[in-house]
Amino acid sequence: QVQLVESGGGLVQAGGFLRLSCAASGRTLSSYIVGWFRQAPGKEREFLAAIRLRSGLTSYENSVKGRFTISRDNAKNTVYLEMNSLKPDDTAVYYCASATGPGATYDTWGQGTQVTVSS
Repeated sequence: QVQLVESGGGLVQAGGFLRLSCAASGRTLSSYIVGWFRQAPGKEREFLAAIRLRSGLTSYENSVKGRFTISRDNAKNTVYLEMNSLKPDDTAVYYCASATGPGATYDTWGQGTQVTVSS
């Protein structure tokens, strides 16, 4: 059983930078896909980015492409989301989730970390 724990959220001014971490425990994720999502108050959960841990292949939602970067450190069993040029609209709870492979459902979720961007 995999457990995921996000960290790195906080309060930042518009234009600022944050790096979120998603640490996995309980099982090595080397063959998995890990994704980052967010949910703002009153809005549906939104996919942001994903990475295949074995190959490093990444994908991004268009609205964050060029501002957000997903990466992984397989030795640390950790996936990161670097967020640049943050906007107030980026304010949300950010979650990471894992899937066992391409096309599989994201079935393990972290508890989330709050990101608040002030104007």
